Amino acid sequence: MPIILHLDMMLVRRKMKSNELARAVGITEPNLSSIKSGKIKGIRFSTLEAICKHLRCQPGDLLEYVPEDGESPVQFREVG
Repeated sequence: MPIILHLDMMLVRRKMKSNELARAVGITEPNLSSIKSGKIKGIRFSTLEAICKHLRCQPGDLLEYVPEDGESPVQFREVG
């Protein structure tokens, strides 16, 4: 999957345990574990917002796009 989640690294940086974040965000530990492992197909913006707020980070600190084999890197263009 070309979207990599770095939630586990951010938890280490903030010296926080998964169960603490799950309680603070209002989701179950198994759901947070699924997010950490990347075994999800989507995440609600409200959940992402709560995670970022509690960890004092930006969504880009948690999410990374990595092209799959054979794909060329994305060329960004200005939208307007």
